[in-house]
Amino acid sequence: MSTDHVNRDRVSSDSAPIVPASRTDAAADVIELDIAGMTCAACAARVERVLNKLDGVQASVNFGLERAFLTGCGSHELPAALLAVEQAGYAATVRAMEDDAWTARTTEIRLSALRRRLSVAALLTIPLCDLTIMLALVPGLRFTGWEAVCVLLAVPVVTWAAWPFHRTTWHNLRRRSVSMDALVSLGTVVSFGWALYTLLVNPTTSAGYWLGFGPTPAGANSLYLDVAAGMVTFQLAGRYFETRSRRAAGEVLHAISGLAVKQARILRDGHEQVLPIADLLLGDLFVVLPGERVAADGLVTDGHSSIDTSAMTGEAVPVEMGPGGQVIGGTVNMSGRLVVRADRVGPHTRLAQMAALAEQAQRRKAGAQKFADRVAGVFVPVVIALAVVVAVAWLVGGASLGQSVSNGIAVLIIACPCALGLATPTALMVGVGRGSQLGILIKGHDALEASGVIDTVVLDKTGTVTTGVLQVTRVMPFDGRTRARLLSVAAAVESGSEHAIAAAITRTARAERISVSVADDITALPGLGARGRVEGREVLIGSSRLLSDRGIPFMAQEHAEDLHREGMTAVAVAVDGHVWGLIGVADTVKPSAREAITQLRALGLRTVLLTGDNDTVGRAIGDHLGVDEVIAQVLPEGKAQVIEDLQAAGHHVAMVGDGINDSAALATADLGMAVVKGSDIAMKAADVILVRDDLRVIVDAVLLSRRTLRTIHGNLAWAFGYNLAAIPIAAAGLLNPLIAAAAMSLSSTLVVSNSLRLRAFAPATTRREG
Repeated sequence: MSTDHVNRDRVSSDSAPIVPASRTDAAADVIELDIAGMTCAACAARVERVLNKLDGVQASVNFGLERAFLTGCGSHELPAALLAVEQAGYAATVRAMEDDAWTARTTEIRLSALRRRLSVAALLTIPLCDLTIMLALVPGLRFTGWEAVCVLLAVPVVTWAAWPFHRTTWHNLRRRSVSMDALVSLGTVVSFGWALYTLLVNPTTSAGYWLGFGPTPAGANSLYLDVAAGMVTFQLAGRYFETRSRRAAGEVLHAISGLAVKQARILRDGHEQVLPIADLLLGDLFVVLPGERVAADGLVTDGHSSIDTSAMTGEAVPVEMGPGGQVIGGTVNMSGRLVVRADRVGPHTRLAQMAALAEQAQRRKAGAQKFADRVAGVFVPVVIALAVVVAVAWLVGGASLGQSVSNGIAVLIIACPCALGLATPTALMVGVGRGSQLGILIKGHDALEASGVIDTVVLDKTGTVTTGVLQVTRVMPFDGRTRARLLSVAAAVESGSEHAIAAAITRTARAERISVSVADDITALPGLGARGRVEGREVLIGSSRLLSDRGIPFMAQEHAEDLHREGMTAVAVAVDGHVWGLIGVADTVKPSAREAITQLRALGLRTVLLTGDNDTVGRAIGDHLGVDEVIAQVLPEGKAQVIEDLQAAGHHVAMVGDGINDSAALATADLGMAVVKGSDIAMKAADVILVRDDLRVIVDAVLLSRRTLRTIHGNLAWAFGYNLAAIPIAAAGLLNPLIAAAAMSLSSTLVVSNSLRLRAFAPATTRREG
């Protein structure tokens, strides 16, 4: 996205810094590089190693995304970083904002090339395997020149089809390094070379027979052409399906980015102009027609419509929108025409920030991934040495040369730790991507690991469990007066005030279409309430203290205490020295809060409500929600201390908050979850950002994290267990090299396929309704 327009005078001075065209992180100066040529986790480990050797540079290479993330690498060090990657045998380019489409095209080109090579290899390998196996088992069916036919069938497979493996191996060997491709290339060359040795060097074989003349060679039963061709075919098939699966995983991760609007209907001088989204400036008015996506975050100034927010928040029910409503960029206008004032544009929109957070989550490696990378980095040379040792051991033990070579090749192939390199990044990629689709932004892999051990969830009250907006929840008129009359008098005095209680009263009167008179001589009484004259009568509205200070007898103290016990603030209304009634005002609990608490407790999690209100109000709300504990009268600076006290008691704590005063607690907790409608500081301090305006998203975040962790552990268990079990079997001579090649390819495919199952994760609401 172009940033040529971001510094115009229409942008406010307190706007956040704009992200430059290359993919960088403003806080950590992270530069992203697209890395081409990596074929396994060992390649990623090698690239990471050479980049980390650069002075002051810290690099993390993600094999699943095929990217390197560099910190401490300025414009002067960048050429050295690119050169280091090139000298390591790979290609690197600085990733730009528009590179997602380029990456998709590159992946399609790679898939097309793999498909062609796989098709040719399979078409030649199937008859080759049939022919060699049949003629090896039934010598009477052998015909003159059958070996030449087999060699001719195998040559295109072990040369052209296997060329990507040979090319990568040759480049790496020139730089004194090896990768998984070296195992495939070496196994293919050794198998094919042994077959030629059997045909040409065997004492009973003559060049004349190989050309179609002479007796059948004694070594015909030892042909390995089927092994060489079959291994290449299985490896190509595994790599093809692995690439397809990784593309699908990447599509899940980047689904949010695809919601971005490329053009906007901008109102300039009263006329609609369809312009590139980069031309939309802060404060501009733009039009959204039915069926179109909203171009940026903003305030609706005209029109009514229904907005489909499912792609951004996971909410299935459309939101009714009218003047004064807040819309989010990337959501879909379903019915009427809307005019919106752009409040956030470019990289400041919630959509852009969500996409950036989803991608930044891939920069931080999980502990399991770091361990797997270290293993993969040293595994290949160890496997090659082990294969040689096995072959020599069998030969020294009295086995034939053919059997010794066969067992060495089986070890070479079966030990490829490709599944190990894919076990963690693919699961994380799909898990983070699925979370983004459901309104759960997981900022780092360590957040997933932390969610697996939490046992206590602490929830801030105001703005998190409650709406953060005061509402009239009870109206108690006295002496036969009506609800409408009491609200009319109160709203007349409060209509000129911006206080939260005044706004709640006037909003209720307006919603109930109550006629409100015009008040005169309105005076605000700080800390007490307000006074004014309505229809010639003096009206006081405020606390019981206000009435007692004015000498007005307050006989409704018991009713006021009842309201306090229920978590409400009691507002008294007096007219000409007589109390007309009480109005109960409260910050109402979100509709989804109680069910979310119930579901969290069902997961075995202890729930704690944290509030700055007095114990009576806090306990009333806590009892309504069903939390395990209420900690009240906590000052903003004391919230982090509460988290520390819980941790000192042995608890692993998740904190859910929304305000600036929650940021320290969010950072202190083992897992910080910030509500997206909260402050930017809170969202920066949190590990997980909750986009959906439904507290059950907390349950979804915990369940998705747990399931992702289970998937990672399952993948790693399979990858490690497969190698640990298969290597001794191959070394014992109990595994045919052809079967080993198929099993190794299948292992990688199974790991990626298992990770892709996370795409089917359903939110709590769907599971309940289902």
